[in-house]
Amino acid sequence: MTKAGVIGGGAWGTALAQVCATAGLETTLWAREADVVTSVNAAHENASFLPGVTLDAGIRATVALADLAGSDLVLAVAPAQHLRATLAAFAPHVRDGLRILLCSKGVEQGTLKLMTQVLAETLPQAQPAVLSGPSFAGEVARGLPTAVTLACPDPGCAEQLAEQIATPTFRPYFATDMIGAEAGGAVKNVLAIACGIVEGRGLGRSAHAALITRGFSELTRLAVALGGEAETVAGLCGLGDLVLTCSSPQSRNMSVGLALGGGRTLEQALAGKLSVAEGVASAPAVRQLARKLGVDVPICEATAAILAGEVDVDTAIRGLLSRPLREE
Repeated sequence: MTKAGVIGGGAWGTALAQVCATAGLETTLWAREADVVTSVNAAHENASFLPGVTLDAGIRATVALADLAGSDLVLAVAPAQHLRATLAAFAPHVRDGLRILLCSKGVEQGTLKLMTQVLAETLPQAQPAVLSGPSFAGEVARGLPTAVTLACPDPGCAEQLAEQIATPTFRPYFATDMIGAEAGGAVKNVLAIACGIVEGRGLGRSAHAALITRGFSELTRLAVALGGEAETVAGLCGLGDLVLTCSSPQSRNMSVGLALGGGRTLEQALAGKLSVAEGVASAPAVRQLARKLGVDVPICEATAAILAGEVDVDTAIRGLLSRPLREE
């Protein structure tokens, strides 16, 4: 493989374009926003979503999805709730067997589908893979050490893809369990909002640690019910990603929770944010999916209820603490 295309000109898409270019791939970045394309091409910087980071001069940005047609590998980094429409628009330019690395994290509202299922329905001719793990866009783009999970059903394909995008500071561990990798990435965003609420409410480090641990149990149960493996989510794409996003205000999802825990409304928490907090959109879908599968996810349920305005923060907290005692 010599050419990579990246669909999505936000912070994460830009960071992954930087990874691909650093790995020696000829890289084209598609962005919906014309000002992003101009900034990347003229100044080698994404001033809107990743200001202050100098990008590889070889990255070419475009507003035309057709410009990605010749890619050997395409990284799909559009927000989860927009992935279906974006892939459908890209469909006329996709050849059979094109490898598409899904880098969006979430559960689609309405259909309750994971991103691999969305890809299978929109681009059935493509060869899917999933990238997930603890990674902040700014750190990745600056070349700070990062390890992630790259999952593909074909072990040989997973290993080859990992080798293609690996850099001295970006280390993909390959796996075959795409469902586990996806489930971890989707549910951790919801749990990160919950952790932000705990922090914003000043409930202490003990409560924070308990929420991460019990949240990981919910994540694991849901992943296994979907057909994933507990071993997968015990790695970078589950536990690793959960620890990162639940422990730093750099996390878009945790920052939303911090605002909610501090007494702001959801509208106030989201005001002025250019980047998408995937957990806000995924929370109701995760709640519905868990109910459909009969999986107990009380923290995700409470978070979705807060976001929907069904309960206030204090009522939700009391509800969680008053649940019947049980074995761990």
